[in-house]
Amino acid sequence: MAESGSALLRSNTIDFCTLGMFILDDIDFGGSKAAVKNVVGGAASFAVVGARMVAGPAHAQSVSWIVDVGADFPPETLACIESWSTDCLIREDRSRLTTRAWNGYHPDEKRDFKYLTPKLRLEPHMLSEKQVWSKTFHMVCSPSRCISIVNDILRRRQALYEAGKATSGEEVPSRPFFVWEPVPDLCTPEEQETFFAANRVVDVVSPNHQELGMMFEQRGWSATSEESMKLVDRILSSGIGPESDGCLVIRAGKDGCYAFSGAQKLWLPAYHQPKQSGATAVVDPTGAGNSFLGGLAQGMVSSGREPLLVIDRVLSVSSTWRETLDAWGARRSMPMALICATVAAGVVVEQIGVPQISTVDDGRKELWNESEFAERIRLYTQRLYESFGQSPQKHLMIN
Repeated sequence: MAESGSALLRSNTIDFCTLGMFILDDIDFGGSKAAVKNVVGGAASFAVVGARMVAGPAHAQSVSWIVDVGADFPPETLACIESWSTDCLIREDRSRLTTRAWNGYHPDEKRDFKYLTPKLRLEPHMLSEKQVWSKTFHMVCSPSRCISIVNDILRRRQALYEAGKATSGEEVPSRPFFVWEPVPDLCTPEEQETFFAANRVVDVVSPNHQELGMMFEQRGWSATSEESMKLVDRILSSGIGPESDGCLVIRAGKDGCYAFSGAQKLWLPAYHQPKQSGATAVVDPTGAGNSFLGGLAQGMVSSGREPLLVIDRVLSVSSTWRETLDAWGARRSMPMALICATVAAGVVVEQIGVPQISTVDDGRKELWNESEFAERIRLYTQRLYESFGQSPQKHLMIN
């Protein structure tokens, strides 16, 4: 197996690293549109795209991941990956096929999924020393594997530190920020207790509304359901994070996202809202949740950078918004990271597969689907500012 780094420049500091897999997808839309094959996909690809949009070109190399390339890997796919300029470790093995999967969608956005070739799962011991020192990690896995991954990464960091191999870049916190996306297949009642245990070792746990409902034998989670809100209280009471100051983020598709931490609650609408005619810019929801969480993780470590500066310029004049940030205390970056996540997911649903990156003005301006990410942030945040002014209780979930 050959290994090579795909990017031109190297950074000593990694902001984001995912343990998700790269997958080539076949997508079946259930007859609503033609099926497609050989699409760049997998949790890794979409999480990286989300983080990369938030990081921007100046910090592209702070987004890190591993791509396993088999004998059938399309050359155009490698070109797509390289266009993002991330810190990507390509591992080539001509003796196997690239991991491939089938995605089938129902009208209610429920997704069916199955592997078409043997998967090659990433483990913490496969990460480079530089990747181990990442500020944030993204995982899509079972509760028991989540616990194992967190413990293995912390052990590797401690061993490297004791061996004098700590990162030479900017200061790295002793504990990274862990974002966990429970794998849908194991959002079952039998996994409840392990789910609670896994929550206590991560900083963010983020099932979608359907998966959370399945795990706790509900038809689906809903903010208007008393039973659903009691479930949120139960999860928070059990503890999220080692200090019980972590966050439950429920991704609710077209209804946006809901975040809960301690006494704090926040609802943000989805980036794309249906027009009066019912028309929508949403083409394919595949990967939106992964990109949302990649964007969230990167947003948590992007203080002083363009996306968060744009948010602050628009919302800092709102007393309600300022009070909201203050109420989140040490996690005051979370509401802004959720905005970044929402906008990143909004870009990803506009086409089948990953969004298109390009540049204009002699490479000085970066576009995703022909729009600047910072401008999308500004437009969304402006709508949010108006909505906060009209009905803050709706966003803060005050009855």
